[in-house]
Amino acid sequence: MSAIRTPRRALVAAFGALLLALTTLLAGAGSAAAALPTPVSAATARAYLASISVAAESHDSTYDRTLFPHWITISGTCNTRETVLKRDGSGVVTDSGCASVSGNWTSVYDNVTTTNSSSFDIDHLVPLAEAWRSGAWAWTTDQRKAFANDLTRPQLLAVSASSNRSKGDQDPSTWLPQASYQCTYARAWVEVKYYYGLSVDSAEKSTLSSILNGC
Repeated sequence: MSAIRTPRRALVAAFGALLLALTTLLAGAGSAAAALPTPVSAATARAYLASISVAAESHDSTYDRTLFPHWITISGTCNTRETVLKRDGSGVVTDSGCASVSGNWTSVYDNVTTTNSSSFDIDHLVPLAEAWRSGAWAWTTDQRKAFANDLTRPQLLAVSASSNRSKGDQDPSTWLPQASYQCTYARAWVEVKYYYGLSVDSAEKSTLSSILNGC
């Protein structure tokens, strides 16, 4: 009997180990960091860009950040900023107020990493001031609120505070992220502007065209 029990015990133990490994793998997959919503392809972005109105920016003197209400409640106690931090980080742990108390984040703009979420900003890929100058000055407050908190389009992402400050409200003709991210950045920029019916200026279009042609 002992000759039969030993293989059987070994089989049970092996099966248990396999189940544990699968459980761990699935748990890890469920907590993996999500990315910026995938932008349209370069080909689609080129088609979008060709149809976007080209116009000089305007109404710069009337811009006010408070005209774009953010951050709004997304779910439970989580606002837009907290939701993006959870999405873009890995191993993120939040407290009862939805604040990220631990985790790991990497800024796609400059490859800076952190375990302190307060050192990262949530960037509006198309800046609020840029949107205003490109047509959002004519929107309603509700439209501007939707733009400022858009989690569906590739418009919000967690990046290092230093890269966000460097970018400011510039368009791609005067500021770009690290070279490895420029294709994604251009595709996302065009998708957002196209979706919201915002214009581009000539220098902005020229830069975007050059990047997309090389994607």
